[in-house]
Formats: sequence, structure tokens, C-alpha cells
Amino acid sequence: MTTAQEPVATGERIGEALTRLLARTPEAEGRLVSAAVAVPAIDPIALFAAAAEAELEAALWLRPSEGLALVGVGRAWATEGEGPTRFRDAEAAWRELVRDAVTDGPATPTLLGGLGFTGRRPPEGDPWTPFGPSSLVLPKLLLATRDGASALTASAVGAPDPRAVEARWESLVDRAHALTPPSAGMVARPVFAPLRNDRSQPDHASWHRTVETMAGAVGRGRLDKVVLARRVDLRSPVELDVPNALRRLAASAPESTIYAYRRDGRTFLGATPERLVRVEGRRFRTAAIAGTIGRGADAAEDEKLARDLLASEKDREEHAIVVAFIRELLTPVAERITVAPSPSVMTLRFVQHLATEIEGTLPDDAGLLALGERLHPTPAVGGAPREAALTMIDEHEGFERGWYAGPVGWLNGAGDGELCVALRCGIVDRTRATLFAGCGIVADSDPAREWEESRIKLRAVVSALGMLEDDE
Repeated sequence: MTTAQEPVATGERIGEALTRLLARTPEAEGRLVSAAVAVPAIDPIALFAAAAEAELEAALWLRPSEGLALVGVGRAWATEGEGPTRFRDAEAAWRELVRDAVTDGPATPTLLGGLGFTGRRPPEGDPWTPFGPSSLVLPKLLLATRDGASALTASAVGAPDPRAVEARWESLVDRAHALTPPSAGMVARPVFAPLRNDRSQPDHASWHRTVETMAGAVGRGRLDKVVLARRVDLRSPVELDVPNALRRLAASAPESTIYAYRRDGRTFLGATPERLVRVEGRRFRTAAIAGTIGRGADAAEDEKLARDLLASEKDREEHAIVVAFIRELLTPVAERITVAPSPSVMTLRFVQHLATEIEGTLPDDAGLLALGERLHPTPAVGGAPREAALTMIDEHEGFERGWYAGPVGWLNGAGDGELCVALRCGIVDRTRATLFAGCGIVADSDPAREWEESRIKLRAVVSALGMLEDDE
């Protein structure tokens, strides 16, 4: 990657930065060109909404507790592989593109997207169809906010038209300002959209039978654990408000990662508590999250439930499987790996989880997508042993997971990035929403308790979108 030595001047506009960079790049055809400028703060959800209004592809990555926001608009380039090689194919294509890239000093061309649970291509007519088996997109415009400072990166393969880029950005900013709430950034309105349950896959009776089948397989030693998911199709008589749902998720789960991807009028959105892996230089961080209990009515009840969770043999067994799995997978490729000696309790708005932090260092030739390929799917979303669990999921679950429980995140040209597990999520298409939640099944799993756990997990996105009339 070739970097211009002269820094971007303070107050420079994105069109000017592109013009200056192109003047130094006589052979831009077929090469990645990225320029960046500092910009005033912009509400990230309002910018995402402005792009959606303009019928543009858009992506949002938001972690309120860290002051991190990424908003991508448009598509300059993408890698969209399928099947088991999609991670390595994406990494190879991205490295090849950035190898000959021309950027100015502060520019950080960055991919945003997801890699799918299985990497299978969704069938026509499925809610997942616009998202494909996997898709990592280099946006034409990327707003990145970290530690209170915002920068805009414009990217193109070949020479862009600086005036057109500038005009598009100004139009988006004007509309984003109009869509920004009058008070500070993350304000959300109450929701009144009545939501009806059209269908649940599996339905209640099938769920009970399947949990019993899976628990029996674990008890007979075929499996250590398998994760059974539900797909719930909801509809509303009024159009669902995606930007407000994102604000509600950000307000209710600031410690989670809020994400949204808009494709062909549909938005896949969620608020996940689970990081698959984060890489900064040679350092990586991940966490084992498995074992769930609800929240109490007050702090005292929360503490009692947290103690119950820590003491639960079923949940500790489920959690230990995930910790051992991650340690076993990463030890051969890590120069150093450190696992917290015991789990802690992660408290979210509706649930509490057992969580164990894991961190370490990598050799120079290991990268984010290579780690993602090794780790996905963890036992927290698939099961163990992996292949036997995935076979059972395919036989019994009855729907295509798409990007649900798959890795979503970002990766920049320097190799830094983050993948999270797409949980607490759903697809919104005007008046319809398709939501997903899963539960880990072990030998002593109780079908009624697992159904209730899935209902609690669905509540985060349901409450952000509207009011469910039939809360089964």
C-alpha cells in the first residue's frame, strides 16, 4: 500500500483531498485509491438513515460504551465468496487489493459486512437473499468516529470524480442533520407498532420434541452440546422504524455492539454482546460467552440470579465447553494465550451471561479472517464436536440461518479489525421482521426452560421494534 507523505490539511474537503491524491497517481486505473479528511461530528444513526432514504447500500457499526462508530455508504469494491473457503478467499482478495493501493496518510480503507453462518447461498425468496452467502464491502464513503474525533474516508477502485463524491457527501450530511434528534445523539422514541407473530420455526410442539432429541443425543455421548435456534416471523400494520430501533438498541445495550446492514431495501440489524475476535497489530482478544439467566426486578434479585448462574451445573458445563474449544483452536497459532481463571457474569438489559476473557499475541502471518475461520462457529452458536453438531442443526432446525450467528464486523487495510457473532438480531423489511435466537442444548436441558430463554433473547430486538401482541 503506497501512502502519500504529505498529511491532509486541517479543514480540507474530501473532494480537494481526492483531487490532490489523484494528481500524484497518474496510473490509478484498477488500483484502490483512498483519501481522508477530518470532519465535524455527525450522528451515525442519522447518517445511516440518510443513506437508506437515498436508497443506498449502507452499514453501521456502533459501540456506544467505547465511543466507536463506523458508517459505510455505497460500494466501491466487495468480496462475496461462499462455502468453507470464504474466509481465506476474502483475505487473499483484500490483501491483493490493498497491496497496490494509493492512500493519503490518515486514510484507512475498511471493509464492513458479514461472512454467514454456513456460507451457503440463500434460496430465492428467502429473507436472506439480498445479503448473499457472505459479503465484505469497501464503502465509497466511510465515517469513522473514535475518541470524539471523526474522519471521512472516500475510496474507489480507479479514479473517482472528486466533485461527485463531494456532492454526495454534502447531500448525506444535510439530510443526516435534519434526521438528528434535537437533543444529544442516541435519543430514542417510544414504539407503538403492534407486532403479530406470523410463524415460529420450530413451533412450540416441534421445539419440545427437538430439544428432547438433541438432549438425548448429548446424553448418549454423540455430542457434548448442540445449539438449537428459532426463527420468528413478525408483521405490523405500520412500517417499522429502523433508525429508531437502532437508537433504542444503543440506549438499552450500550456495552453491546450495535450493527446494521442495508441491502435492497432490507436491513439486518442487531445488538450483540459477543465478540468473536478483535485484532490490533499482533494482539488479539476474544471471549467465551455461554450460559444464560434472566434479569431480576431489582439489584438484589439480579445478584441472586447471577449467583444462581455461577452455581448452575448445566450452565457451567455449557460454558466450559466453549472455553476449552477456543483455547484448543487458538493455542497452535498463538505465540501467547491467556485465559481468565474463572468466568464472570455479563449483565445485559434482559439477560445475564457467563463470560471468560481470552487474549494473546499472534505471529506476523496470522490475521483477523484466519482467526475467524478457525473460531467460527464456536460451541456457543453451533455445538461440539463441531461437525456432528452442525449436521444435527441441518437435520432438525428447519430454516436457513443466513448471517444469524455468523461473523459480522470490519477489517482495515493495516489488518486491524473485529468480528462479532451476529446475535440478538433480525431482518426488517418495511412492515415485516424476521428475528432469530438460539439456546445451547446439553444432556439435562429442559425444553420449557430453553423456550423461555429463547423468548428472553428475542425480547431485545422485539422491544426495539414495537410491542408484541402474542408474547409466546
